[in-house]
Amino acid sequence: MNFIMHKSVIKCVFAFCALGFSSNIYAQAQWQDMYKVKKKDTMFGIAKLYGITVDELIKANPDMALPGYTLKKGDYIYIPVAKTQKPATPATTANNAFTAQPSQAHNASRTGDIRQRAINVGVMLPLHNVDGDGKRMTEYYRGFLMACENLKASGISVNVNAWNVAIDSDIRQTLLDPKAKECDIIFGPLYTKQVKSVADFCKRNGSKLVIPFSITANDVQTNNAVIQVYQTPADLNEHAIKSYLERFPDAHAVIVDCSDSLSDKGAFTYGLRKQLDARGQQYSLTSLKSNESSFANAFSKTKPNVVILNTGRSPQLNATFARLNSLTAKHPDLRISMFGYTEWLMYTSVYLELFHKYDAYIPTTFYYNSASTSTRVLEQQYRRWFRTDMQQALPRFALTGYDHAEYFLRGLHEHGLWFNGSRSASTYVSLQSPMHFVKVGNDGGLKNTAFMLVHYKKNGTSESINY
Repeated sequence: MNFIMHKSVIKCVFAFCALGFSSNIYAQAQWQDMYKVKKKDTMFGIAKLYGITVDELIKANPDMALPGYTLKKGDYIYIPVAKTQKPATPATTANNAFTAQPSQAHNASRTGDIRQRAINVGVMLPLHNVDGDGKRMTEYYRGFLMACENLKASGISVNVNAWNVAIDSDIRQTLLDPKAKECDIIFGPLYTKQVKSVADFCKRNGSKLVIPFSITANDVQTNNAVIQVYQTPADLNEHAIKSYLERFPDAHAVIVDCSDSLSDKGAFTYGLRKQLDARGQQYSLTSLKSNESSFANAFSKTKPNVVILNTGRSPQLNATFARLNSLTAKHPDLRISMFGYTEWLMYTSVYLELFHKYDAYIPTTFYYNSASTSTRVLEQQYRRWFRTDMQQALPRFALTGYDHAEYFLRGLHEHGLWFNGSRSASTYVSLQSPMHFVKVGNDGGLKNTAFMLVHYKKNGTSESINY
């Protein structure tokens, strides 16, 4: 199969995402084309070709007004709609992250077996430069498009339509766009208040809705069109407690009170203690404020100890390491591991050596492995295509978008709309965010249950243990 979003169009989208843009231009400007500059092109000649003025061309491409600017062969520039032309409707352009000239493939219907035709994809996220949400989702979308380019090489055809759905957007207007009804699968939205409208739309339309990020809506319980990637804190606590009990059935837990009034980890430590009590498995309670003798007495001399804090924040973690360093200096024979929280992954640049020293296990639903060859290659491609690095965030949003596109679009191509996201149904190995789904009730959708422990071994290596 051919990749239906033609190469020229995908390059236009890459160029769009790579260039700087103001929030006003992004939200309101209307483009009739993206133009690849040829040798000997001039601004006057390009403007004349499209029936616009040079001033209109410069206004659409602010870099042209900078001193010393010259057109370079291979650059992409925006071609605005001429002021005398009839503007497109808000539903098709003001909400779109990009606008491409329609092609026969782009207008493909949803008839026929999806495994034998192009997959029609919709992305409904805040794709703008106004705030952090927009910047993160733009990076997610860039990664998504990079995956689409890779899918092309695998012979998988994809049509992509994207809409800029900001926090104050009425998503019901977006859904009026005829191209929304063509979508086999929609990714988004980011905001809880927009979920029900899209979920109901997808159910009526016989399409799928992938909710990639944190929301408080619970439509997955009653709507079989919903595929919820995000897992709630309660889900994560349940997975973490189960993994602890499986990994450390005979260990002695040392639960450390860190006197952190801002902590939200009490639900985890309470749930773990309840399970340990039910199993008759011993544990000790101590505090960072305890004196040296009392702190040492909380540790078993005969069993392996697992240190668990009741906070995930860095200052308390740092104080705990100081106490453990002092303890092990006097009692080098103590066997100590640590069982932490996903937030600890943000501190690896500071505490990596100590994570290895104390055999730390970190429960999480993602793992950004900077040492992975596949990850490094994708980061290099991202830098080359978009002229910038990925944001220093966990998880990396571009990698998340890449994983989501690869996972779901390959699944639909292999299994059709019957793809259920189970372990046996997917052949894609995620770079950062593994996914496995289970059916929710009789009438519900699919909910992600993927979970892992990132283990920093004493020998200086690390591993991800998948559940």
